[in-house]
This record gives sequence, structure tokens and C-alpha cells, in this order.
Amino acid sequence: MIANQGYAAYSNSKLMTASPGELTLMLYEGAIKFCNIAIVAIEHNDIEKAHINIVKVENIIEEFRATLDHKYPVSKDFEKVYVYIYDRLVEANMKKDKEILEEVLKHLRTMRDTWKEVMVRVKQ
Repeated sequence: MIANQGYAAYSNSKLMTASPGELTLMLYEGAIKFCNIAIVAIEHNDIEKAHINIVKVENIIEEFRATLDHKYPVSKDFEKVYVYIYDRLVEANMKKDKEILEEVLKHLRTMRDTWKEVMVRVKQ
């Protein structure tokens, strides 16, 4: 119990002190984690757990969409990607389709890796 409290305090501190770029990276990591959990849940025929975790990924994608800065032309491209991923998540949730989630996972990993690269270049 005490160890859980310490971890929660650490996680909260990490979240509160993170830069916007680090927060974005955390969201990508969370989306990947929840997508993986949903895939395993489908494999184990745990429909409720799959649904809960797919919805978590959907919520993260919606957060990305809501925070797009539309003054930059590239935001239109990101909007299209986020809409596509969200639609695939909805389809995966309705069908409990592991293959669709694996496709979404590939996109999320690519976006996360690209974001990491951007963060490294910005620091230089």
C-alpha cells in the first residue's frame, strides 16, 4: 500500500512538472499502452476490458484533435490522421477486431517515435 502511494506521488510529480512536449509524449505512450491492453483483452475474450481500453485510446485521440493549433497548415493533415485513427478505433471496438487495433498501434508508435525525434531536435 505504501509503495503504491509513493508511486502515485512520483507519477503526479512527473505529470505536474512535464513540459507540453513531454505531456504529448506521455499521451502517446498511454495510447500505446491502452491499445496493447485492449489487444490482449480481445485475445482473452475479455470484452469489457477491451472496450474500456479502446475508449481510453479514443479519448486520447480526441484530446490530440481538440488541442490542434489550426493556425498551422500541417494541422489539417494531423486532423485527417486523428480522424482516421479514431474511426478505426470505433470499428475495432464494435467488432472487437485485434487486427485493426494492431494497425492503430503501428500508427501510434510511428507518431510517438516521430514526436520523440522532434523533441530531440528541438533540444539541440
